[in-house]
Amino acid sequence: MKCYSQLCVTAVAVVALVGCATRPPTPVCCVKPETSGAFTDRSLYQTESNWTTDQQKQIKLSHLAGYPQVVAMFFANCQFACPIIVNDMQRIEAALPAVLRDRVRFALVTFDPQRDTPAALAQYRQAHKLSLEGWTLLHGQPDDILELALLLGLKFKADANGQFSHSNVITILNAQGEIVHQQIGMNQDIRESVRLLQELGAK
Repeated sequence: MKCYSQLCVTAVAVVALVGCATRPPTPVCCVKPETSGAFTDRSLYQTESNWTTDQQKQIKLSHLAGYPQVVAMFFANCQFACPIIVNDMQRIEAALPAVLRDRVRFALVTFDPQRDTPAALAQYRQAHKLSLEGWTLLHGQPDDILELALLLGLKFKADANGQFSHSNVITILNAQGEIVHQQIGMNQDIRESVRLLQELGAK
């Protein structure tokens, strides 16, 4: 597992764990990102990991560059925390001024690659009405998932019943993939997240 200088220093040290009970517009994952210059040493987009979207596209995280990203890690079979986290992300999306909604993107990355196949993630997208234009759902290999969780400062652990205890964090990245804010917990006040996204989206 690679460590990326400042990212490992600035990652959240401790996050409380909460258990979980048992042709349309082109998807953002398929649009060539608009970036300028090399990524800084604080950018998640330095990683070389490979991911598969729910649209069966092979990408690197750097493909998400060019837009502010609202990112969370989850698993589709979660019955408690993850639906609330996704709903919080949808609240953030709905609170953005209409003129900025096409300048902000959302990404969900699964902790559970065995069950959350790209096809299963596509079903999750449909069930939760997540737009193709604005949302990217990612499936990765276990080592790459662990690496991303480390860089985001998240913890997760599978139990014997196939459920996960995990951190509940929504992360805001700027267009270059640098962490600018983390909203920790569920059903939190979203005003600071929305304010920062308005600033980032206006640049």
